[in-house]
Amino acid sequence: MGLGVLDDRRLDNVPGTVQVLDHESAPDRAPSTSGLKYDRSGSTPVVLVPQPSDDPNDPLNWPLWKRDLIVVILSIASVMAVALSPILAANTLTLALFFRKDFTAIALLTGYHLLGVGVAGFLFVPFARVWGKRHLYLFGIVLLIVSSAWAGASRSYNSLLWARVVQGVAVAPFEALINATVGDLYFVHQRGIRMALSNLALFGSAFFTPIIVGRVTRTIGWPWTFYMVAIFSGAILPFVIFFAPETTYSRASHLNTDVGAADILNQGNSQAGHAHRDGIALSRTPAGQAVSNERQNGSSEGLTVQADGEGDGARLPKEDGLLKRALPFSGRKTDENFVKLLLRPLPLYLHPAIVWACLIQGTLIGWTVFIGVVLAAIFLGPPLFFNEEETGYLYAGAFIGALLGFIVSGLLADWSARAMTRRNRGIYEPEFRIVLVIPQLVFGCAGIYGFGITSNNVDRYGWFWPDFFFGLEVMGMVIGAVSAALYVVDAHRDISVEAFTALMIFKNMFSFAITWGAYDWIVELGIIKTFNIIGSIQVAVCLLCIPMYVLGKKNRSFFYRHDLLTLTGLR
Repeated sequence: MGLGVLDDRRLDNVPGTVQVLDHESAPDRAPSTSGLKYDRSGSTPVVLVPQPSDDPNDPLNWPLWKRDLIVVILSIASVMAVALSPILAANTLTLALFFRKDFTAIALLTGYHLLGVGVAGFLFVPFARVWGKRHLYLFGIVLLIVSSAWAGASRSYNSLLWARVVQGVAVAPFEALINATVGDLYFVHQRGIRMALSNLALFGSAFFTPIIVGRVTRTIGWPWTFYMVAIFSGAILPFVIFFAPETTYSRASHLNTDVGAADILNQGNSQAGHAHRDGIALSRTPAGQAVSNERQNGSSEGLTVQADGEGDGARLPKEDGLLKRALPFSGRKTDENFVKLLLRPLPLYLHPAIVWACLIQGTLIGWTVFIGVVLAAIFLGPPLFFNEEETGYLYAGAFIGALLGFIVSGLLADWSARAMTRRNRGIYEPEFRIVLVIPQLVFGCAGIYGFGITSNNVDRYGWFWPDFFFGLEVMGMVIGAVSAALYVVDAHRDISVEAFTALMIFKNMFSFAITWGAYDWIVELGIIKTFNIIGSIQVAVCLLCIPMYVLGKKNRSFFYRHDLLTLTGLR
């Protein structure tokens, strides 16, 4: 048992469990890693997981600066996309008066937008699997521009409602695919800080939107909040076209040391002419035949590549040129049936790890939507009588909380995984990512309870303390989202696209349901009782991490041996 994670006795090599650090005391617990490729940039050599191929078009062989640039560009595009979800938070009263609708009708402008995100994300899965992710990012940005211009020009409630639904379709590629893109671009030991950045873009940066929206609405009118999204989305489009190439890559199965068990690895080794020992691929490499990765494939400095035996004299593919990389499509990525790919996310709701990730990420996001929906109702009325601009400024606390969540998760994600891997004699278990839920429990639940107490009595506590606890809640939300995303990628990378789609569907459907009843719950139950119930539910959700951590490896083994997609005929 490694640091509380129960071992599995059915598979010699459980998918997701890898030896990433050489450790002299671990030969009986993990396969040998001789002949594999390493990152030697640090004081301790780290086995590269997954193993990169010799193809210069393999994203794992691209220079680190290039991979980081792709993530930064897509993260900025994601900021533009997710800005649309809370864009009406500070304008509730303005739009209610403009369209002569009640608060629930205005809340449903956000609710139906989230519904559009969930439905479209489900439909986009097979497109991402068959043709890659790039064309969906391009489609999403173009649709952002068109739908935002439409929303700004809307002068009827129904027109704005349909524009919001189409905006949800535009947001879906970013919510569904950016975390999977991080999994495409980085080795296990490099993902933590990048996953924190992508989740900050998805779930944290949106809280900066209402701060701007309140000011814009008060000065030049609410339509310009949408026009500005269209303008900035248009500005980022050329960067996505020329500097964010396709990251989906079909790698030989024996190189995916984090997704295959012993039988898959052995099959891949026999096909590739590799020797194997204890279920891990070993290339037949003469002693001393190591080359610098900088010369071999342009990867980041400090990586060492062992030349594969079968590669002697073989002609390597040429690196794609700029014009080819700029095309929306780069060929089919799989010959699997489109309809089967479409339905793949649905059986994953029977997978305990995916259900756990849905709850860890989705519930706290839902409570955040709940706070955003009722925030205007609490502060627009007596005794504070906030206007749109002042209500927008309340999101400053949430934005600071999102930044702190990014910093905490970014610092802890890879550091904690490395520390636990060292204590586990060089063997990495994806369950080590679950420890990030501890700060989510502390900060997120404290934020929910505290917001309920202080917002119930703004006469006594004023605006600062509700805003402070809102920031804590968002901080916990970002940390939990990073933990869930990292666990899905590290433990189940082979189904990560479907898994993130399942997470996105749950999150948006849950948030959509909340927008229907948020105001009624506050009126019927009162603020304190409502948030006490919500906080207690979130505590229970966080405590699910205990069985998930202890039994996670057994769960990975069980669902590798009893694959849900195979059992349902979808693989």
